[in-house]
Amino acid sequence: MALVVLAAEPRAAISAQEPQMRVLVAEGSQLLLRADADEPLRVRGLGRQERRLKRLKVQLRGGRLHLAGGGVATSLRISSSDPRGIWLGTRRYRGDLRLLVRDGRILAINQLGIETYLPSVVGSEMPSKWPLAALQAQAVAARTYALRQRGSKGDFDVRATVSSQVYKGIESETPSTLEAVATTRSLVLVHGGRLINAVFHSSSGGATEPSGEVWRTQLPYLVSVADHDDHSPVHRWNQRFDALELRRRFQETGGVDQLSVLATSSTGRVRSARIQGPRGSLVLTGRELRQRLGLKSTMVQFSMLQGAGASDGLERRAGPDRAEPAPQLIGLWRDSASGPSVSPSPLPSRSLAQPSLAGSPTPPPAPPPLPELLISAPARVIAPATAPVLEAQGRGFGHGVGMSQWGAHGLALKGADFREILRHYYRGAQIRPYRPSDDPSVAASPPPGPVWRG
Repeated sequence: MALVVLAAEPRAAISAQEPQMRVLVAEGSQLLLRADADEPLRVRGLGRQERRLKRLKVQLRGGRLHLAGGGVATSLRISSSDPRGIWLGTRRYRGDLRLLVRDGRILAINQLGIETYLPSVVGSEMPSKWPLAALQAQAVAARTYALRQRGSKGDFDVRATVSSQVYKGIESETPSTLEAVATTRSLVLVHGGRLINAVFHSSSGGATEPSGEVWRTQLPYLVSVADHDDHSPVHRWNQRFDALELRRRFQETGGVDQLSVLATSSTGRVRSARIQGPRGSLVLTGRELRQRLGLKSTMVQFSMLQGAGASDGLERRAGPDRAEPAPQLIGLWRDSASGPSVSPSPLPSRSLAQPSLAGSPTPPPAPPPLPELLISAPARVIAPATAPVLEAQGRGFGHGVGMSQWGAHGLALKGADFREILRHYYRGAQIRPYRPSDDPSVAASPPPGPVWRG
């Protein structure tokens, strides 16, 4: 009942006590907004007077915002006191929406309090029917991640996609995600007096990856730990690629005659590989190889198949069919949202700043023994074959660093609470209420106590 009352309270009164998030929820040359029912939207930016409209069709012409029916502006702010939110396209959002023009596109930025933002994030990143402890762990990690991004990108703090963390608006809120956020209100993960880079992924395939083997810096709290994701539908998976598909994906080499894994990480993930084809050879990082082939992760071994049964070119499903798909996660195809990339990114403006390790009180703990992995040894060469089919046998989904969402689910099923889950994946991190002093970019001096409690 308390949660129902909390959800029904005026959002402005709650969010005024907490940090505000600016979330890029849409961009394009034309946007359509409307009120949920009879209560009109309040629109500012069209002259001195606030206008009340039930719907807005905004188009970009000549670098300015043009409203169907009349009105021109350089920026707009749309607000509503309706608890059902503001429709933007096919989704509803709480808080305000700000429309700006940047680089020839309209940006729609949702501004709202962090605790109002998070129930949708948790419901977008994890199935809402998962155990409460897993949802609570996701809430704390997502809160930490979001607060660490504030002020880092100019017009907005985070995107609403896997480039940051998924946020689908009001439709992704449920009683269980509201409870997960409310019962962890203001709690964040801190190491050395600063918010940690609380990255997460879907499933590690048995062991998480140290951050230094994926990105530039080894962070003391992002070391390899044994995962609890063996029940995940993506714990093991297979993909096959026929000769035609390989020629399409490796046009520089004209296909794949042989593949050499040159280096692997400490957990067995591919760090670099050489592709040899009719037109020459190509050396790729593990991340680049994953992108080329559309692999779920770089924890993978390869083999060349021929003969009957090797020519279907179809992906084989990982594990038995399940009614519940793997949740979306941050950083699937690019590392910009989940940590610094090691090579130029197609979206450089999204890369994260490196946290300083100065003053870290303890060295990173030693990683635990790793499970046996089906990974190619370095420099193992796959011999060429006639019209070969490449088979990829892999484990996990995502970059493998930080909290495994399926592992959090597994630990929760075993009786772990959210604090135990977070301490397992973020070694040495403290869980406590947020203070601006946790991150100097937010505020210069600490207050006497937590900023907001509700």
